[in-house]
Order: sequence, then C-alpha cells, then structure tokens
Amino acid sequence: MRGSRRQTIVDVAQRAGVSKSTAARALSNAPEISPATRDKVLAAARALGYERNHLAVGMRSGRSGMLGLVIPDIANPFWAEVARGAQDRAADAGASLLVFSSDWDHDREARHLQALRQARVEGVIINPVADSFDDLHRFGLPFVLIGSSAERFPDTSSVGSDITQAVRLGLDYLLSMGHRRPWLMLGPRWRIARARFLRAVNDHCLERDVDPASLPIEDGEYTVEGGHAAMRRILEKDRSGHICVFAANDLMALGAMMAARDAGLNCPEQVSVLGFDGIPGGAFSWPGLTTIEKPARALGRRAVESLVDEIAGRADHSRIYLPCRLIERGSLADLSDAAVGSRQSERV
Repeated sequence: MRGSRRQTIVDVAQRAGVSKSTAARALSNAPEISPATRDKVLAAARALGYERNHLAVGMRSGRSGMLGLVIPDIANPFWAEVARGAQDRAADAGASLLVFSSDWDHDREARHLQALRQARVEGVIINPVADSFDDLHRFGLPFVLIGSSAERFPDTSSVGSDITQAVRLGLDYLLSMGHRRPWLMLGPRWRIARARFLRAVNDHCLERDVDPASLPIEDGEYTVEGGHAAMRRILEKDRSGHICVFAANDLMALGAMMAARDAGLNCPEQVSVLGFDGIPGGAFSWPGLTTIEKPARALGRRAVESLVDEIAGRADHSRIYLPCRLIERGSLADLSDAAVGSRQSERV
C-alpha cells in the first residue's frame, strides 16, 4: 500500500521498467540517458511520490547539494532575516541550507562546524565567534564570513553591512534633527561590533571637528532586556532635559523605549531613540522606531552567491560591503532650529 513506507529508487526503477542504475542516472539528469527513458523515470517518480535522499546521494558522489549557515543568534530577528535571504538564494541555486545558531559560544560553534562536515555540506557561511579560524581551515571546507567579526580575516571572502556608512548616516540625521549630543548605547566591550561602531563614530566626529569624548556612552547587551537596563542607567545619570539615544541595534532601542515609558516619559516628546538594524518589529512599536536598516536578506543572498563562487574556485577573497538606509518613523523629535522656530510661530 502506498504511503506505508518510503518509496525507494528500486520502486521507481520497477515501475518504469528500467534498472536501478538507469533510474538513478535519469533522476540525476545524466546526458547518456535518452529523453524518452528520462521522461518515463520521472513520471514513475512522480506517481510514487519519490523524493531523492540528497544526503545518501552526496555520500556516493561526494556532493550533497547542501550548504551550511552558522549565525550567532537565531532569536535576533536580524539574523533570522539573514537566514531567510540565504535560504531563498540557496533554493534558487538548487541547494538546501542547514542553519545552526552558535549563541556566541565558541565550543558550540565548533560542534556545529563538525556536524556540517559530517553532513557533507559543500560549503559554509559563518559569523565567526572565535579569533582563530583553525576549525574551518582544518576541515577544508569552502567558506564565506559574514558580520562584523569577518573584518578580522581580511584574506577571506566575506560579506557585511557598511557600518561606517550606516553610523555616519545616523549621526548626520541626528544632527539635522537638532540632536548634537546623543547617548551611544553600545554592546559588550568584548564584541567587535562595538569596536567597529565606536570607530566609525570617532572618525565621523573628528572629520567634523567634534570631540568624540563629548558623546556619552552606556554599554549593555544586544537584547531588549539589555537596552531596557542601559536606558534605566542613562535616565539616572542624565537630568539635562530631552534625552536622545543612538542604540547599536534595534532590540536595544526597543528596550530603551520601554524603559522610558516605564519611567513615565513620552517618546519622542521627552526621549528620542534611533535604532540600528531595521528588524521588522520596529515598524510595530509605538511610536514606530526610526532606524538605520542593514540589508539583512540581501546580505544572506549575497553570502550564498559568494559561497557558490568559492565552491567553484572563482572567488577573489575580498570583502563586500552592502549599503544601509535610513527608515524614518516616529521615535525621534525634531529639535532643529527650523522646527522649533516653526512651532513657536504657530503659537503666536
């Protein structure tokens, strides 16, 4: 009875009236199989609901049709969007994608890489946790790096957001809105993403004859809870009036907005918040989160394209920077001279 067991290549061959090897070659689109035989085998496979076991095929041929992706935090919507973009592009290339989350843990990352090698994937995309990349080099897999950590490996193919451009875009926008001394809500000191963000801030300030030390900093975790706790500390320190925060990711920004609301403050009337990442959830906060959007899905898609080039031996081992864009919503007050003057004239 159909459905009582998984259909095999033997079942397909018997239904099509050909040998097992002929059926296998027909399903692999081998050139020596005639169109009539191939059509007959494909019709038999469809009738039986047969699905090829790509892992078994890979073990025999040395190719699995599978790619690996190791991201640091699948719970962060930004990385989920990266995975979605990678999955879509892998499907376009006729490949499947195995996704693992390292949770910023080196040992877990190493176990994932080992599992991917045992699964005979053809290559791996990874946001590395460790400073050493001996794991991948030892496994001998083609790989492409993504994220901020990839800058530590300049001789390796990598894809990332243009953080320098993004930070400059955010700071210039804040200045145009009258926020000359925003708080910088950054991540843990051990994370290279924090160093990259801060380096971009320093370079931007120096180019505009602004002392980078004039911008106050509050560190936290890259989570909603981390942003909430960091914002509480900012509110305890800053009694100067309107508070503006430029958060290093959207989860922190959303946590900061929650903390302001919990303290009885209104956003953006008393507290302005600018995010960084462009996760979908920012559109549904109240008010909507103004943010610098990193192209998460495009990053995932481009990483797969680079990995395919690596596998084919045509990679140039360069870093690809993808531009970011500003998304304006409602979490930033306009304190520019023009806006303030307009509001005063309206009251007269």
